[in-house]
Amino acid sequence: MLVHTILRFKSRAWLVLLTALSATPVLAQTANFASLTLSQGFPPSAGVASGYTGGSYSLASIANSDRKHNRCIGFASPTPDHIMVLERDFPKLTVQVNSGGSDTTLLIRGPGNENTIRCGDDTGSNKDASISDTNWKAGRYSIWVGTFEEGVRRDYSLSVRQE
Repeated sequence: MLVHTILRFKSRAWLVLLTALSATPVLAQTANFASLTLSQGFPPSAGVASGYTGGSYSLASIANSDRKHNRCIGFASPTPDHIMVLERDFPKLTVQVNSGGSDTTLLIRGPGNENTIRCGDDTGSNKDASISDTNWKAGRYSIWVGTFEEGVRRDYSLSVRQE
């Protein structure tokens, strides 16, 4: 009887472990807000999503600086705010945050497991963050929108446009 109980417990433990492990990739692919899937010639409305800031996770924990040596700063959620899937390569894209002028930051990682990092801060005289860059490869990108101060909630819209 004792052996049967132990075997049943081990079977349940394995089942729980396998379930948890199989769910991990799904959890890794989630985002706090809407995802964007973009192909060449996408209409402007396809490149827009909204959300809000408010995390306490330092974006410098992901990367201190990007491939062009821009500092990665601000605070966001540890989970990406948005996932952007590019169905084809893009020669140039601009990703812009519009929070009505709040001091926002931006970090984009990808595509996929490639650790290309792009970070953005103020846009000219506007305190909202943007990233304008070339050579965007097809694939899945994780996007974090942050603020300089930890835990500050700011509603925003995120827009992606091709140039």
